[in-house]
Amino acid sequence: MMQIGLLIVSAAFLTSILSGIFGMAGGLIFMGLLAWLLPVSVALALHGLIQFVSNLWRVVLHRAHVAWPVLLWFGMGAAAAIGFFSLVIFSPTKFYVFVGLGLLPILVWLPERWVPLDASNRWHSLGGGFLSTGLSLVSGVSGPVTDLLFIRTRLGRHEVVATKAVMQAIGHASKVFVYGGILLSASAREAVSLSTSGRAILASMVGIMVGGAILDRISDAHFRAGRRCIVTLVGLPFLFQAIQIMPG
Repeated sequence: MMQIGLLIVSAAFLTSILSGIFGMAGGLIFMGLLAWLLPVSVALALHGLIQFVSNLWRVVLHRAHVAWPVLLWFGMGAAAAIGFFSLVIFSPTKFYVFVGLGLLPILVWLPERWVPLDASNRWHSLGGGFLSTGLSLVSGVSGPVTDLLFIRTRLGRHEVVATKAVMQAIGHASKVFVYGGILLSASAREAVSLSTSGRAILASMVGIMVGGAILDRISDAHFRAGRRCIVTLVGLPFLFQAIQIMPG
C-alpha cells in the first residue's frame, strides 16, 4: 500500500501541473491511473475529492479571471445531471471509464463550424453542464466537453483556465456527492488510506501553483495548440486499454 500511496501522491502533483497550465489533460491521466490501481467506484470518488479541491484552489489563484455570468446556467445543468444519476441504477466499470478517457479527447479536433458553441449562451451552458457532469459521473472526466463551450469565446487563456476550473469543480463535486460515501467504507480504506488522500490533495494544490506560474510564461497560441496535442496523446493509450478489456 505504501508504494501505491506514493504513486498516487506523485501523480496528483505532476498531473496538477498539467491542469494548471492547460486547464485539462492532468485530470485525464490521473483518473486513468486511479482506475488502474483501485476499484472503479473508489477511483471515481477519490478522483472527485482530490480534483475538486485542486480545481477550487485553481479558482482561488485565478479568481480575478473567472467569467462568473456563464456559470449560473452551467450549474443548473449540472444539478439536473446529478439528480438524474442519483435516481437511476448505474454501476461504473473500468470499460466505461477507459472508453470515456480514450474518446473524449477526440472532441478537441472537431471543426469549429460543427460545434459553434459559446459559454455565454445560456442554453449552451445549460446543456454543457448536464452533459459534462453526466460524463464525469460515468468516466470520471469531462474536460474536453467543457472545452467545446469555449470554441466561440473571446476569453484569454487565464479566463478560460479560471472559468473551466469552476466548471470542473462542479463536475468533481458531483462525483463526491454520488460516490463519496464509498471512501468511508472499510474496503476503500484498505485500498487507499485517508492520510494518502490528504497528501494527494496537498500535492495537487502545489502542482496547480507550479502550473499557474508556467501559464503566465506561455502565449495564447502555444496554450491552444498544446492542449490539443497533449489530450490526444493521453487519450490513445486509454482507448487501447478499453479495447483490451471490452466485455464479451
